[in-house]
Amino acid sequence: MRLTLQSSPLAQVAADWLIVGLWEKETPRSSVAEFDAKLGGLLTKLREQGDVTGKAKELTPVYQCEGIVARRLLLVGLGSRDKADFTGLLSATAAAAKMLSAKPCQRVALSLPDALNAETALRACAHGFYQGCSTAGIRKNANERTPPEEVAFIVPAIDPSLQDSVRRAESEGRSANLARELVNTPPCDLYPESFAERAREIASKTGLELQILDEPQLLAERMNALLAVARGSDRPPRLVVLRHRRGGAGPTLALVGKGVTFDSGGLSLKTTEQMVDMKCDMAGAAAVLGAMQTIAELQLPVNVLGVMALVENMPSGKAMKLGDVLNARNGKTIEVLNTDAEGRLILADALSYAVDLKADHLVDLATLTGACLVALGLDVAGLMSNDDAWCQKVLTASQAVGERAWPLPMFPQYREMIKSDVADIRNTGGSRYAGAISAAKFLEEFVGTTPWAHLDIAGPAWAEHENATREAGGTGCFVRTLVELARTYGQ
Repeated sequence: MRLTLQSSPLAQVAADWLIVGLWEKETPRSSVAEFDAKLGGLLTKLREQGDVTGKAKELTPVYQCEGIVARRLLLVGLGSRDKADFTGLLSATAAAAKMLSAKPCQRVALSLPDALNAETALRACAHGFYQGCSTAGIRKNANERTPPEEVAFIVPAIDPSLQDSVRRAESEGRSANLARELVNTPPCDLYPESFAERAREIASKTGLELQILDEPQLLAERMNALLAVARGSDRPPRLVVLRHRRGGAGPTLALVGKGVTFDSGGLSLKTTEQMVDMKCDMAGAAAVLGAMQTIAELQLPVNVLGVMALVENMPSGKAMKLGDVLNARNGKTIEVLNTDAEGRLILADALSYAVDLKADHLVDLATLTGACLVALGLDVAGLMSNDDAWCQKVLTASQAVGERAWPLPMFPQYREMIKSDVADIRNTGGSRYAGAISAAKFLEEFVGTTPWAHLDIAGPAWAEHENATREAGGTGCFVRTLVELARTYGQ
């Protein structure tokens, strides 16, 4: 899918579909009013008849239009203008893209809504197209969705800032789709080695520095917690390290992702219902890989380190047992009381490694706890940190790109939940309360004094059901947030 810009009257735009957004309880103005006149007042008549209301995500196709060049017209409700934001524009466009991509077409044109600033509105609508055209059915013989060959954004004037926004949106869109594809890939095809090879391909294309640590190297690096989780599987673990060095002597941002390519729970075996979507337990690593791809493609002037810890968590005679005590990379001992609390174990060593690589700031992403879903639902990530200023920086980045995170407290007393009688800490919180926070307090033990933020994306990483704006499956969440964080890092 190619994104382009065009500056011309709407009535003169050639396209298989022309998408025009309408605000709720508002008569057409400016270019849309001129377009309505070319249509003989059709938009006004549809509104007066109640056929078009402008409510958010309302879709009204018009198949025969006199007075315009486009073959078909799709009217999209944008909701209330005074509530316009990145998420609303993305959702409205995604609904349109989902409808249109059900059948092949070559060129779609979209009249850029006159809300927010033009650069932000363009990126929101572009991401809506990438989301709406994506599918979880990557192993089906017949294509369920066919993205248009070209999406043209109709704007009053074309300037360099809009060209930059198109370039950024294309890269971020492809990277979000990469993360979706990885999450949707069956675990028989995606495992630590194959994930690492995909990272190798991306590094080769984008110029990222790459290091892949295998079992002997992981052992030499004292990553005993990560190795313990991987022990039950026939698939060997990997740690992927990507580097983007364009920030000179400036600070380094580290992005760390949990990559459990399949999570059976280990000896603390999940039920079938709990296990059926556990191919998604590598969504954190997928987001890091997608973000690193865009950071490199855009040649952002910043130093970024991407670390992806990749394992399978399986039961076998070699598997980690309850009661085991692990010696983590930073020397802390961990009592294992639940082998299904494995994500924090692999992140412990990965975070410690990033600290030793001289990262100045850390962000980790993980589908870590069901407790975070209970607390915040399916669409909001939990955000926890050891540094208020850094937490706010991450939150601001997420808000700027329409992804939702909510800070949870990290009071010192929560540390009591992970105390162990036989080791320094244990890998569970010991009760059904504050599970997302106790997991974060566990991770905090491995970052030292480095400013760090933890995003628990267990809810937004996976869509259980299809809706008007997306299909079920991987969502590619927080790729945009990581790119925005890197873009503004050091500012």
